[in-house]
Amino acid sequence: MASSSLDGPAYTESQLKRYFERIALPASVQDRLLSLSRYHDDLSSSLPPDEQLAFLTTLQQHQLAHVPFENLSLHYSPHRTLSLDVSNLYEKIVERRRGGYCMENNCFFAAVLRGLKFSVYSGGARVNDSAHGGAENGYSGWSHMVNIITLSDGKKYMVDVGFGAGPTRPLPLGVGDIWPGIGQRQMRLVYENISPNTDPRQRLWIYQSRKSDLDEWMDTYCFTELEFLPPDYEIMNFFTSQSPKCWFTQRVVMAKFEMEDKELVGMVTLNGAEVKRHRAEQTETLKSCKSEEERLTAFRTWFGIELEENDVQGIKGLVTELKG
Repeated sequence: MASSSLDGPAYTESQLKRYFERIALPASVQDRLLSLSRYHDDLSSSLPPDEQLAFLTTLQQHQLAHVPFENLSLHYSPHRTLSLDVSNLYEKIVERRRGGYCMENNCFFAAVLRGLKFSVYSGGARVNDSAHGGAENGYSGWSHMVNIITLSDGKKYMVDVGFGAGPTRPLPLGVGDIWPGIGQRQMRLVYENISPNTDPRQRLWIYQSRKSDLDEWMDTYCFTELEFLPPDYEIMNFFTSQSPKCWFTQRVVMAKFEMEDKELVGMVTLNGAEVKRHRAEQTETLKSCKSEEERLTAFRTWFGIELEENDVQGIKGLVTELKG
């Protein structure tokens, strides 16, 4: 593990090469990024902002298409714990070809970006209850993480690779712009108060999405530009990975975007026993798993994940085990 001149842990060139293979990044993009990071301490001094943004978008979309959002280690492991140490994350995501949940994937991606000499820090986010079937005006505590990247023109972008059905491109911290998602989906950021706040003067960035321009905007999560530090995430990670009140400990979930001709075109999800494909406005049930054997096959077939035997045994006796 190497440290770049930009503060925070960063992956080395050899580690980045293996990561690029993991996400099937085009060779021309690999060569250009590695060449720039080899000879420059900060990409903002060597690339115009539009080229920086193009690289950032490509990296984010290839990450989403090849590294699943998943919480399997909370159900399929002897220890049922999650580490945010970047060395452990590299071993899990690159060497073992696994994925991770929000803080794992975004912490990992931040170390990738630092290795490539992007200027990046992370901030905390509160998830809207409607994202998990609750009331739209409710929010969780700090339970999510986003990365904030500053380009050479000083403009900041929010990048999230750890929210399942989250944003599929870097979103500039600004109001008024609407960005296309997959199919007819649209995304935007607004800078507003949230209803649980007691002080109406408070403002947070709110990530919103909608199915089409005929639908209402839905709040997904809100986040702050305040930098969160590793000890902050250790506290957040402990609750989201260990508390019986957190849905991550009560449900097996997975999500991975699908890419065709270098474009994200849909997503495959697993929620408990149900595997579904989401394309444009169509949802297709691919498999209703009746047993652990069938669910393990689904992990391999649609998410490219092969669990080791000691991990498989970890779900025995849990409420999330499929007993069929």
